[in-house]
Amino acid sequence: MGKEITIYDIAGQLQISPATVSRALNDHPAINVKTKALINAKAEELGYRSNKFASNLRKQKTNTIGVIVPRLNSYIMSTVLAGMEKIANEEGFNLIISQSLESQKKEIANTKTMFSSRVDGLLVSVAFDTDSFEHFQPFIKRKIPLIFFDRILENSNCPAIVIDNIKAGYDATSHLIKQGRHTILHITGNLKRNVYADRLKGYQQALTEYNIPYNQDFVWETDLSLETGKEVAQRIVSLKTLPDALFIASDLCAVSCITTLKELNINIPKDISVVGFNNDPVSQVIAPKLTTIHYPAKEMGEIAIKSMINHLKGNLDLDAASAITLHSELMIRESGIS
Repeated sequence: MGKEITIYDIAGQLQISPATVSRALNDHPAINVKTKALINAKAEELGYRSNKFASNLRKQKTNTIGVIVPRLNSYIMSTVLAGMEKIANEEGFNLIISQSLESQKKEIANTKTMFSSRVDGLLVSVAFDTDSFEHFQPFIKRKIPLIFFDRILENSNCPAIVIDNIKAGYDATSHLIKQGRHTILHITGNLKRNVYADRLKGYQQALTEYNIPYNQDFVWETDLSLETGKEVAQRIVSLKTLPDALFIASDLCAVSCITTLKELNINIPKDISVVGFNNDPVSQVIAPKLTTIHYPAKEMGEIAIKSMINHLKGNLDLDAASAITLHSELMIRESGIS
């Protein structure tokens, strides 16, 4: 690599003081316009790069916010991040984004990197198997603000931004019941995670309200992957009695399941009605189009980053136990209609 150009190199070339160069590059009003133009032109010619990292260290802030998500190739997470990035750019903040790949071990490594990078704050949606808060303690000790969103750690005593997953689960299940369906199979994710545990609670509430007995055998805990959707479909057709409806906590898994069921000569929705979750664009490509729960992902990203930035600017006091709950919406399409 070539030698890094410094203000001393610019000063030497122009035969002026380094202090004048520094002030000009920082647009100091004491330096006249012609001198600023001359210095900036020479800096560009020599390939000078300002050392923002060193400058930020002196100021005790980096204007950088860390974000850890389970996966970057998720429609929901990519939409959340788009919302965050838009607001962050407008407010003069940068984001450092990493993914845990659904692994607590990787998530721990990510938090160490964020801490070492001196982020001003950290936004996290936890991995499938995260069951410890210990790796977030360095942020708490240094009073670096920490906000969980979507998938949160219960009892972490940190601010959280979530959707009302209980109501969403209730809306999905009660819709199927109103369509005359009574043996509703619920395909869920890891029930240690708040999002899936709460959707299950909503499912249970709807069954209770309509006097339908809850059957633990009708709740299948999976990783909600595309491959799992195929496996679920194959397992369903092997049952002695088919369920008449499915509530699947992920659109991708639901679409994979529907495709396989159709290949196995199951008519959707005549034989089995299906409701998914997230309102992923794929939900409108499948035939029949998928009834699903709309997840306000962009809004979640915008609210999460606004909350963090307002706190960092001193405009908002983040109560450790505070929670913001966003609302979802049932999108009724062909797969969920009898």
